[in-house]
Amino acid sequence: MTALTTSKSISSACAYCGVGCGVLIETDGTSITSVRGDPNHPANFGRLCTKGATLHLAAAQADARALYPALRESRDEVRARVSWDDALDHAAARFADIIREHGPDAVGFYISGQLLTEDYYVFNKLAKGLVGTNNVDTNSRLCMSSAVTGYKATLGADAPPACYEDIAATHCLFIAGSNTAYAHPILYRRIEDARKANPDLKVIVVDPRRTDTAREADLHLAILPGTDVALFNAMLHVMLWEDLTDPAYIAAHTSGFDALRATVREYSPEAVAGLCGIPAADIITAARWFGGSPATLSLYCQGLNQSSHGTDKNAALINLHLATGQIGRPGAGPFSLTGQPNAMGGREVGGMAGLLSAHRDMANPAHRAEVAALWGVDSVPETPGKTALEMFEAAARGEIKALWIACTNPAQSLPNQSMVRAALDKAEFVVVQEVNAYTETAEYADLLLPAAAWGEKEGTVTNSERRITHLNTAISAPGETRADWDIAADFARRLGKLLDKPGDALFPYANAEAVFNEHRESTRGRDLDITGLSYALLDERGPQQWPFPQGAATGKARLYADGIYPTADGRAKFSNTRYLPTAEVIDARFPLHLNTGRLRDQWHGMSRTGMVARLYSHAEAPVLSMHADDMARRSLKNGELVRMKSRRGELLVPVEASEEMRVGQVFMPMHWGGRYMSGFGINSVTTDQRDPVSRQPELKHAAVQLSKAPLPWHMAVMRRDNAVAHMLRIQPLLSRFDYASCGLYGRDNPVLVLRVAHGTPLSAAMLAEIDALLDMQDETRIMRYDDPRRGISKRVLVDDGRVVGVRLTGEVAAADWLKEMMAEAADIAPLRTWVLAPLSTPPVGTASRGRIVCNCLNISETQILAAVALGADLSALQASLKCGTECGSCVPELKRMVNTYKQEAA
Repeated sequence: MTALTTSKSISSACAYCGVGCGVLIETDGTSITSVRGDPNHPANFGRLCTKGATLHLAAAQADARALYPALRESRDEVRARVSWDDALDHAAARFADIIREHGPDAVGFYISGQLLTEDYYVFNKLAKGLVGTNNVDTNSRLCMSSAVTGYKATLGADAPPACYEDIAATHCLFIAGSNTAYAHPILYRRIEDARKANPDLKVIVVDPRRTDTAREADLHLAILPGTDVALFNAMLHVMLWEDLTDPAYIAAHTSGFDALRATVREYSPEAVAGLCGIPAADIITAARWFGGSPATLSLYCQGLNQSSHGTDKNAALINLHLATGQIGRPGAGPFSLTGQPNAMGGREVGGMAGLLSAHRDMANPAHRAEVAALWGVDSVPETPGKTALEMFEAAARGEIKALWIACTNPAQSLPNQSMVRAALDKAEFVVVQEVNAYTETAEYADLLLPAAAWGEKEGTVTNSERRITHLNTAISAPGETRADWDIAADFARRLGKLLDKPGDALFPYANAEAVFNEHRESTRGRDLDITGLSYALLDERGPQQWPFPQGAATGKARLYADGIYPTADGRAKFSNTRYLPTAEVIDARFPLHLNTGRLRDQWHGMSRTGMVARLYSHAEAPVLSMHADDMARRSLKNGELVRMKSRRGELLVPVEASEEMRVGQVFMPMHWGGRYMSGFGINSVTTDQRDPVSRQPELKHAAVQLSKAPLPWHMAVMRRDNAVAHMLRIQPLLSRFDYASCGLYGRDNPVLVLRVAHGTPLSAAMLAEIDALLDMQDETRIMRYDDPRRGISKRVLVDDGRVVGVRLTGEVAAADWLKEMMAEAADIAPLRTWVLAPLSTPPVGTASRGRIVCNCLNISETQILAAVALGADLSALQASLKCGTECGSCVPELKRMVNTYKQEAA
């Protein structure tokens, strides 16, 4: 008799953006069965976005998991399974040999803002306390490092002063460089709530694109790329001219204002309007709303951070808050939106190349001595380590011999991919510590170490408002996977023995809580003091904000309410910012501005979300968005392939007209890399130029050119059943096609979708290889049509009266409706005569659903437009179709669809 398993609910936090939503994991004891938002978590109050709501589906993708250590002794070998002892002994020996021969700076650790704080802490201590190098950096360098340096340059410490409650309290919301509706959907729900509660709330959005966030603003400042500092200085010019500053606050709590005031005299709205590409009147309006509001809150993200002048952009915006006294009180303050779930936690433990634990300054000898004493080592290195790109550049030059990469995918996410991949090839020893065995970076691993995933380990994360959440283990980690901190600590103990250093004493941790307790002690007396916190307290009282020192009853919701800042004189410092152009300027050869960013339903390099079919429903494949006039000038049509070139590389991608774009600008999402399309993805063309202070690269802008790339031969391949496993088999082939995209479609039984365009027809051997990889060789189950004269071949695999596989070559008109039929397991009998026909629309009596707008409830664009045509507004859509009533991520798009229909009807 089989025993019944009992479902239980485990408290955790979302594994995606830095909002830090609380999640309740439902488990049957062995697997995660579902997730729901935690109604008691103060970040989200039960809400989850489309990504968060499908975390259990991403966690269930066993096909992609790294489950056992795997090693290759030389690059011409295939990795083979080894024991943990053999794996870590080998890694320790290789690192020790390199350190003894070339010194500690010949190794580097590249880690991730998706690690837990405990993981981060151990890696930081491993590099700086045991190895003796500051070469430990994180992919937070790509998203939040300019926010860090902007805060430190003005307010004195990396401490966001505002909180989520300020959204409800503000009277003017200033969103700069963030498509919040897509990048932080749950935070955007709070913005929608605030606008409903206060119809007088003014919303200003600064963004070159007319995104869904910008469309809903009261004022959209569609500035030209990179001109943020000029805009902010011009706004301060107006505030000074119209007496909208707070002289008393400036005198009592700041320094350096006189120099900035002299600078911004040159930034009149009239002078800046042409530079920014917006009307002077709009600059004046923005300044009046910002400075004249009872409370102004700024939200900002990668549009400011991912810039060669990101520190200045952040500081120039903070200048506005200091000049108007809009800080340290309800509804007011500068508030950076964190890109990753625990980028804040990594910053807290000093897990970056220029930081030390608990916001200590690496250049301060007393701070270095404090860390050394805490760790029980003689000293910690004083020279800043190499930051993310510098680390890979050093590897490409042969200076760094060994790289340890954990929980991140630099062979997709870093700019200038040609250099990054050359570095991975050049390095003598590459360790990749990962959940997914099939990332672009995993291909370069000499040693692949299997890490425990979300829901399988314990620890803490800190969200954008400095709130710490304790994540509990929901299920046992599968195979031989281990927690990241545990892997790093085990390696450190082994390495210590080989280097005659006290590895056992430095890394005595029996569990994650022991690591947290040591990290907690490192914060004593610091601005982020959390000595009053413990796992038990976080479990009892829920997530808490720092600072939370010993003896405190609660944390602090807002910082600097007393006007005292963590600087030498206790005053905030105005940064004398001046406008500088983007690292690359457009010219006759590269005449277009390229912008990059996020989609609503995908995450970073898609190593998790790329395994969840329904997350492709809103955007199935990569496209380049462009203004219709620019397309017309180049004789381009929607869906045609273009070759996009920069000074570093090129990429083939379909183009589409978009109302979001200004003339002269193009946009492409950041998510698709070499596992999901031919080529290296958008980072084939992005620039590695970076901010001189934060060292953050300018991923938001590159100068590019476009040309039509006609590829006459097309193929569409679709395979139902075991779609993820089939996708993993197909992905290595993508680089062999001139153009290809690879993804999933459907929900309960997903369909693999492969689209190919090539200059010449593929060989019979290549087609046979594809059929073999997709288990489409059984001719007794194949319907086929061949027209050799026209170069057309169609194969349809049928199983139990259902279409389960399709390969269309030479002519692919029926691909989309066949894909839908496969996902819905439609009976082939009434459609048999149509399946091989060259029809772009389905047979009479059936209708294509089109793109899915509401992912939660699987409501399509076709359904929504039909309801809108009958007079439905947003409320009616929510009442009848229920779209927009779950996570709410689709609400801005629903509003847009209703408004667009009304405008066209008028």
